[in-house]
Amino acid sequence: MLSRSFILKTAGLKPVEKLVKKSFLFRPLVKRFIAGDTVEEAMEAAQPLLDRGFKISLDYLGENTKTEAEAMQAKSTYIQMLDRIGPQELDNGIETCNISIKLTQCGLDQGTEFAERNFRDVLSAAEPYKNFVRVDMESTEYTQRTMDTVVRALKDGLNTGTVLQSYLLRTDEDVQTIIDLKARVRLVKGAYLELAAVALQDKVAVDAAYVRQAKRLLIDGHYPALATHDEKIVNALNAYVAEQTIDRVGFEYQMLYGIRRDLQDRLLREGYNVRIYIPFGDSWYPYFTRRLAERPANAFFIMRSLFKG
Repeated sequence: MLSRSFILKTAGLKPVEKLVKKSFLFRPLVKRFIAGDTVEEAMEAAQPLLDRGFKISLDYLGENTKTEAEAMQAKSTYIQMLDRIGPQELDNGIETCNISIKLTQCGLDQGTEFAERNFRDVLSAAEPYKNFVRVDMESTEYTQRTMDTVVRALKDGLNTGTVLQSYLLRTDEDVQTIIDLKARVRLVKGAYLELAAVALQDKVAVDAAYVRQAKRLLIDGHYPALATHDEKIVNALNAYVAEQTIDRVGFEYQMLYGIRRDLQDRLLREGYNVRIYIPFGDSWYPYFTRRLAERPANAFFIMRSLFKG
C-alpha cells in the first residue's frame, strides 16, 4: 500500500508533476474532480447540484502567490465569483452557494497586513449579497496567522469563518476559540504533510480526534460544517445526532466534487444539509495530489470512484 508521505513527496517532484499534467491517462481523473478553469465552468457544474437541493462552495484553486499583482488578481477572481453567484436566498439563515478563499492566495507571503486588506475587500464585496466567505486552512506555517486574521474579522462582525484540521495537536484549543466566538467552522482531518511535533500521525488517532471535535461542535458550535467522506464517521455522527436529538438544520456535511457521490445522495435523501465543495482553476495540481494522499488508500479509492455513481 502506498503511504501518504510517499505520495506527497513523490508528487512534489517536478518530473512527476509534469507527467501527471501532460499524460492523457490522468485527464478523466482531473475532469471528474476539477470543475474546469473558469468561474463559468464552475457554475455550470454547480447548477445541477443546486437544482437537486445540494448547497455549494466554490473554490478557486491556487496557493502562495509570488507577487502582489498575483494576489490582487486572485482577489479580483474572488469578487467575480461573488458577483456571478449574486444575491443569496437564505435557507434557515444559511446561504445556498458561498465561496472559500486562501490567505496565501490573498498575498500572505507578501505580508499579513497586505493579505488581510485583500481578504476584507472580498468580505466587503460579499456583504451586499448576504454571502459568506470561508477562509481555508493551509499548512502549519500559516495556521496561527490565519486564525489571528479570521478572529480579527469575526470580532469586527464580518461574515466569515475558517477551517480546522483535526490532526493538528492544537485543534482542540482552536475548536474552543471558534465556539467562544460563535463562528462557523469547517472541520477536516487534514491533508498536508506535517511533523509529529505538530500533528497526529496515526489514522486511528486522527479519526478519534475528528469524531471528538465534531461532537463538541454539534453540541456547542454555530452551524458547523463536517467535511468527511468516511462513511463510518458519518454513520457514527448521525447516530450521535439522533441520540442527542440534534436538529439537522443546525449543521451540514461537506464533501468534495466528484467523490463519494453515492454518500452525498444518501445523506441528502435522509434530510441532512450537504454542501459540495467545487474546485476550479488551472492551478489544480497541489489540490489533486492532496486528495490522492489524504489516506493511503486514496490513490486506489479515486480510481474506484470512476466506476461508482
